[in-house]
Amino acid sequence: MSAVTQAKPLFKTVRRHNAEGGQGWAALLFLAPTLLGFAAFYIYPSVRGVWLSFTDWNLLSEPEFVGLGNYAELAGDPLFWRSLLLTGYNTVLNLAGQLSLALLVAALMHRLTKSVVLRATLLLPWLVPNVATALLWLWLLDANLGFVNQLLDAMGLPTHGFFNSPGEAMPSIAAVTTWASVGYVALLLYAGMLQIPEQVYEAAAMDGAGEVRTFFRITLPLLRPVLALVLVVSVIGCFQIFDTIAVTTKGGPINATKVIYYYIYQEAFTHFRMGYAAAMALTLVLIMGALTYLQMRLMRASNSDLG
Repeated sequence: MSAVTQAKPLFKTVRRHNAEGGQGWAALLFLAPTLLGFAAFYIYPSVRGVWLSFTDWNLLSEPEFVGLGNYAELAGDPLFWRSLLLTGYNTVLNLAGQLSLALLVAALMHRLTKSVVLRATLLLPWLVPNVATALLWLWLLDANLGFVNQLLDAMGLPTHGFFNSPGEAMPSIAAVTTWASVGYVALLLYAGMLQIPEQVYEAAAMDGAGEVRTFFRITLPLLRPVLALVLVVSVIGCFQIFDTIAVTTKGGPINATKVIYYYIYQEAFTHFRMGYAAAMALTLVLIMGALTYLQMRLMRASNSDLG
């Protein structure tokens, strides 16, 4: 075999490596704007937030390093722990309402109708900005002039101060956020149900299984990876609730709805304690990371029974 013939595979390999290298540089060039934006708006603020959590900064003077002072104060702050408990309470209320209603709606769509118009209608409340949704329900549930209380009064039923009562304020907030999100969650679950083979349902029908038994024995177990995703996203969204609180109750009455995000906002931009607010935010990130990890592990989100 000649030397020229032996060299041809080598030349092909070199050209292929050069082509791959050129494509890599081209890909990096196209990704550069996104990477720069990610570094400027995510990485840098995150690193700076970690640094500020160890300082006593009031926005007006230079940050003063205080070490673990903010975290020591945080550990003994009853309002911080109360706000965490209120956030957890809101999360439980939302998950109970969202998942139960969304599973019911998704199952009905999957078994009875696959109307595109119905799916688009379900998504409309989720597309409305949260501030507009909160204002709408603030007017509807107003203690004096709200349509809901007017309707209750016309029916001879007692009226309610939905956002003014310490016992009713948080359930009312949870009901508003559930109304806004249940359609979106239902569509996610419905998309997961579409991945379940029809042969499974046909076999269950041949065995005499009814709709309720089929749902709990087939649909729900096979929907586990999608349920894990929905659960993680819903928990994160519930912990991030802010705009609905800011528009309706502003943390009241008597701190009955002062969730963790609103407390962080008040400490940062009302009391100008940016260092303390950064410490609370970083603690919340660690808590959310631990919760997400536990949820993914306990629900075995990476494994599907359809495989």
